[in-house]
Amino acid sequence: MDENIINDLNDELEGVLEEGHSMLRNVEFEEKFNELKTETELLIRKHPISSVAIGVAIGYLIGKILR
Repeated sequence: MDENIINDLNDELEGVLEEGHSMLRNVEFEEKFNELKTETELLIRKHPISSVAIGVAIGYLIGKILR
């Protein structure tokens, strides 16, 4: 009986640890995403005409591919 309780506790602890690890990975991803977003915004503000030209070119290529 005691062994069953210990096994159940181990299983529950393993689940909690996995949830915690998953949350940490999500926080790291969110931080990296926000950093990339900020860098992209700064680059677009620094070079607005080039950014629009690149956006138009990408849109054109996607349109050609999907047609």
